Amino acid sequence: MVSRLVLVLGDQLSLGLSALQKADRADDVVVMAEVAEETDYVRHHPKKIALIFAAMRKFAARLKEDGWDVRYSQLDDTENAGSIVGELLRRAEETGASEVLITEPGEWRLIDKLKHAPIKTHILQDDRFIASHQEFEAWAEGRKQLRMEYFYREMRRKTGLLMDGEKPVGGKWNFDHENRKPAPDDVGFGGPMQFTPDETVEEVLALVEARFGNHFGDLRPFWFATTEGEARRALSHFVSKALPKFGDYQDAMLAENRFLYHAVISAYINIGLLDPLEVCEKVAEAYAAGDVPINAAEGFIRQIIGWREYMRGIYFLKGPEYVQGNALGHSRDLPELYWGGETKMRCLQKAVEQTAAEAYAHHIQRLMITGNFALLAGIDPHQVHEWYLAVYMDAFEWVEAPNTVGMSQFADGGVIASKPYVSSGAYINRMSDYCKGCAYSVSTKTGEGACPFNLLYWHFLDRHRERFKANARMGNMYRTWDRMDADRRATVIAEADDFLRRLEAGEKV
Repeated sequence: MVSRLVLVLGDQLSLGLSALQKADRADDVVVMAEVAEETDYVRHHPKKIALIFAAMRKFAARLKEDGWDVRYSQLDDTENAGSIVGELLRRAEETGASEVLITEPGEWRLIDKLKHAPIKTHILQDDRFIASHQEFEAWAEGRKQLRMEYFYREMRRKTGLLMDGEKPVGGKWNFDHENRKPAPDDVGFGGPMQFTPDETVEEVLALVEARFGNHFGDLRPFWFATTEGEARRALSHFVSKALPKFGDYQDAMLAENRFLYHAVISAYINIGLLDPLEVCEKVAEAYAAGDVPINAAEGFIRQIIGWREYMRGIYFLKGPEYVQGNALGHSRDLPELYWGGETKMRCLQKAVEQTAAEAYAHHIQRLMITGNFALLAGIDPHQVHEWYLAVYMDAFEWVEAPNTVGMSQFADGGVIASKPYVSSGAYINRMSDYCKGCAYSVSTKTGEGACPFNLLYWHFLDRHRERFKANARMGNMYRTWDRMDADRRATVIAEADDFLRRLEAGEKV
């Protein structure tokens, strides 16, 4: 009789997982399951579902090769209970197990279900992260503002990455000001490494096609890594071929180049195929060898040990209610254009097209195109949150929700961002080629053909004046608005109101 089950979730595909380390290979049984409850709580992108299922099946096979007793349920198994807890109970009855070892999931939703499951559960710390919950809480305690930059410095000190004793390599902690070059005329990188689907992947693709073919997004072509070995090859490819210019152009956007110099490995890290510290060490080694400049190495490492760790810290510090935040009282429904509906705004059209095709967009496309528009237009932040969670391959709530609710939509009232990330069309024009060929004119502020971002930017500032007028980082914006002729201000507000009315009515905007 088996005494314990060991649950391994689809984003926990790491041999060093705490639940596996605590388990006894000779006596315990590993449970892995593809379940409808996890595919359906938001309408996930088909590529995301396929990546997770294919990687799960291969990880289960590896565990079996290593001598584990693995009970694996495929989505279409006739006895599949349809939920994680249901599968645990089914396997417990099958094996006689009375308790379960679990590495903490990355969503409050699932943590709650497992804590209240009718079987004894032992939820262990997920030590694949650099900062534990206790470390983050200790750092946050007593601080008026939880700014990522100061947390990031602690993570640099803890890991020793890009450190010269107690001082940062290069004499500065942050080289971000060097990482804001506009889109280049030519990109000398062919994109992330691609892998031809094998038999296991093809079986998963057929299943996903049949079951989720009506979800937003294209399943094929599917070229992603689905094993640790493939993910490591993809990482090496990025470090040698793209990392040297990653820093310079990490904020740039091009309509006809979806990847520029980006790694596209976040999904591999988030499901456990790559260890975040190992990734950062490889990047630091490339810098030490003189193969990449400091702004590229530091900028990349900051994304992982800075932003990634910080976002997780905020998510667990603030609790389950965090995702419901709506500090600005925004309530407009998410427009159909986010699901591929027609729009005359070329930047949004291209960002959504890319999202549908690749289940990927880089951080500036998410923050300053889709996120910026949603914030300016007053879209309900919970609907925005659920959209990001659904459509991006690397989106898991612990990392997606703080990025969306906090950083992108300012719905947490300023826990993460000291001011809203809003901009007019000028920023988009500077950092991309989206404005070329757009039906709207980025240089037109009002009247026929005026860029909606220009109108909505001032509309946002005007309607939230009471909240932001004392914000030191927004004073110049309000002074500029106040210097405008009163008639012009009235025109801007009227035209923005009209745009929002047409958006709500479902008209093509």
